[in-house]
Amino acid sequence: MGKVIVKKLKIKTCHGVNDFEKRQPQRFEFSAEVDCDFYEAAKNDEIAQTVNYSTVCKIITAVATQNVFNLIETLASRCAAAILDNFPQAKAVKVRVEKPQAPVKAKFKTVAVESYLKRSTVYLSLGSSMGDRKAYLDFAVKELSSTRGVTVKKMSSYSESEPYGGVARNKFLNACAEIETYLPPRALLHEIHLIEAAGERSRTLRWDDRTLDIDIIFYGREIICEDGLIIPHADYMNRSFVIEPLKEIAPDFICPGTGNRVKELSVSDSN
Repeated sequence: MGKVIVKKLKIKTCHGVNDFEKRQPQRFEFSAEVDCDFYEAAKNDEIAQTVNYSTVCKIITAVATQNVFNLIETLASRCAAAILDNFPQAKAVKVRVEKPQAPVKAKFKTVAVESYLKRSTVYLSLGSSMGDRKAYLDFAVKELSSTRGVTVKKMSSYSESEPYGGVARNKFLNACAEIETYLPPRALLHEIHLIEAAGERSRTLRWDDRTLDIDIIFYGREIICEDGLIIPHADYMNRSFVIEPLKEIAPDFICPGTGNRVKELSVSDSN
């Protein structure tokens, strides 16, 4: 693994919360560090196999000059996302935006923010028990694929299961997806909720029948326990309709917190 680095790219453009900042260009300085494996590029001496720093400069310049943002936080985040969107071989990126002429009543050299994005492999469970179940799952896959920052890498086959949790009455159609994303966990969860809503998901009674349900099972190797977000999914080990599709697409994935491979998992009392 290596890094392609751009330092102190100077661009005059308009960003800021004040009206005059949106009209009067001022100097910004951009730095970027892009994590990538350029072994093949170095071996073959081929620019197409690496992250071209000239293109990185053009991407940053385009984002900076074709938009007007209130916050340099937004500016840095948009630049980072655009770099990853343009270079699938990039594993992570850190973009630093400095604003040395910021209208602050204090003596300072510069103010700055940094945005860091990295690609992670994420496993999702999808289910539907109402209406045209297959159509709802197909819709979810299509929407995931069109979400910026998300790439659907693998899909399991669809399989039917009995309702889980003692509330739903209909059988479910289930699947698991492997996606690659640079969206942080909460941002990904937000996008998932939007897809569920677009798929006519109604949140009434827990474990009730629903048109579309998407759960984050694993987010890379991360273990998260926050209000409204628990990863790995708290109940995945009790759900054969999660474990069996995962075995199909990720048998050798090592489950965070347990060290077990997916193919070693089993549900003693399948629901």
